[in-house]
Amino acid sequence: MVVVPASAAARGPEPPDEPAAEPRWLSTEERAAWMPFAALLFRLPAALDAQLQRDAGISHFEYMVLASLSEAGDRTLRMSDLAAMASGSLSRLSHVVSRLEARGWVRREPCPSDGRYTYAILTDAGFRKLAAIAPGHVEAVRALVIDALNARQLRQLGDISEIINGRL
Repeated sequence: MVVVPASAAARGPEPPDEPAAEPRWLSTEERAAWMPFAALLFRLPAALDAQLQRDAGISHFEYMVLASLSEAGDRTLRMSDLAAMASGSLSRLSHVVSRLEARGWVRREPCPSDGRYTYAILTDAGFRKLAAIAPGHVEAVRALVIDALNARQLRQLGDISEIINGRL
């Protein structure tokens, strides 16, 4: 939470051996913007996951892996690049790719020019699966986000997202 806890105010100042700077607590206006956004950070991913689980039996992260591969040249990416594009760790991606491999949707191959790297490749079956589930997913994205905003708000959402992503 980003409000001043009552116990902190009652405690008084920090001990003299370690002076602490006063936190920059959120103003009423800042808190009014932050709290709905914080709720969105939890609720939107859960809603997208629920739709994909219900309709396709996959997670949103798995969808992002398949979609990222589908948009890459030769439907191939280095695992490290794919992890960055899907906003996940290499360890998490490795587990997900193992599940996708078991379904025949992705395969891994060593990089021929540098054995330190591994490629993830979207198979034809994986591309067909993605093509089958993409319409339902884009409809969920439209219903939950895109259609809720007017053109100006949509541009602002993109601009704001780019700024925040730049800090991450």
